[in-house]
Amino acid sequence: MQQTIGSERQVKKPIALWVWNLVGLFVFLGLWFVATDVLKLYKPYVIPPILGEQGILIEFTDNPAMWKSIPQSIMRIAIGYGTAVVLGSIVGIILSISTGLRGIVGGWLTAIQSVPSIAFVPLAILWFGLNEKAVYFVVILEGFIPVALAISSSLANVSPSLRIAGRTLGAKGLGLYLKVLFPASLPNLTTALRTSWSFAWRALIGGELLTSNQGIGQLLETGRNTSNSALVIATIFVIGTLGIVMDSVMRSWETTIRRNYGLEVNA
Repeated sequence: MQQTIGSERQVKKPIALWVWNLVGLFVFLGLWFVATDVLKLYKPYVIPPILGEQGILIEFTDNPAMWKSIPQSIMRIAIGYGTAVVLGSIVGIILSISTGLRGIVGGWLTAIQSVPSIAFVPLAILWFGLNEKAVYFVVILEGFIPVALAISSSLANVSPSLRIAGRTLGAKGLGLYLKVLFPASLPNLTTALRTSWSFAWRALIGGELLTSNQGIGQLLETGRNTSNSALVIATIFVIGTLGIVMDSVMRSWETTIRRNYGLEVNA
């Protein structure tokens, strides 16, 4: 009997969470609609309505630039983030080999990571110009550092007993990393990959915002230049939605791995 009740609770909790999230979203949109479309408490150029010619919805239905910019940004983040993961993995493995190197280079990487990504955009423009290279530079720079630091620390902190056991069973060189060290570090690495994604995503928007490349970030600049607050808010909604979707996918993957390793249990 108790097991049955517990199972029902485990099934209902995720559903209830999604329901409350949707309720909160609809309540927020309802209040916005009442304040802007019904009561008209604010000027459209300050807080735009949801419907109408100056509304937010029309930016999704009648603005072709919106639907052209989204694929461009998704392509950039896919290439930039993928490159960052590869570079970060290589640097992380190298740093994990030497404590001294990890202390020197890791300290510089931590310092660079503390600098907001938007601060590197002017430097990227000076080096590469107002083009794709500047955007990719910022995305890769911000994305590879969390991966490199996480991999170096995770590999270095693998239990010595696992290393000895791996070598005893014949794992050496690359085989030791692939069969022992990386599997042992996988829960920490999944967290690092999700963190790296958030850094890269914010860097992409900042890079597109200050360069002339078509993308979601450039829509924010277009909205500012044309005093189109509806476009700005619609773009922010797109940025948040895409970020939440990708983060949810990666968080689900991270949770699955942590449960497989016995680090989490079903709530």
